[in-house]
Amino acid sequence: MRDLRSAPLPPFCADDHARGPADGVELIEYGDFECPFCAALSLRLHRRDGLLHVFRHFPVRSSHPRAWPAACAAEAAALQGRFWDMHDALFADQGRLEDPHLWQRARDLGLDVQRFDSDRRSEAVRTRVQDDFRGGVRAGVVTTPTLFARGHMQAGRIDDRALDSL
Repeated sequence: MRDLRSAPLPPFCADDHARGPADGVELIEYGDFECPFCAALSLRLHRRDGLLHVFRHFPVRSSHPRAWPAACAAEAAALQGRFWDMHDALFADQGRLEDPHLWQRARDLGLDVQRFDSDRRSEAVRTRVQDDFRGGVRAGVVTTPTLFARGHMQAGRIDDRALDSL
């Protein structure tokens, strides 16, 4: 993991997607559902105890054209209370991010698929993903994954030794 610079932690927001203990080490991740490094990191973060993991969208459309629709799918699932389930499902199978696969994931999660499809194409969902992305740019994010924890920003391939230092 490369420590790019000291950086204030972007403020935690009430509508952030967070999992883990409220008193855990707060870690904000800017990620892209088509980024293989984000998928590998996500699995490792989920296994760590004592971590309050916040996920924000940073779809890098220039290199990951399916990342934006995947981010919108996760937000649509969030509207039905299943953000983290969709998050995990998207990272578990990054090779299938097209509409039929997104609809199947929604069905598998027990979502109302018609509502899911309508929500993921809505202005509110597009705005949410765009706001996360813009917030990342303001915070200095240029690549995925990028983590903010304990006053430092880390970016790129993040190994277990670097995570142990959190």
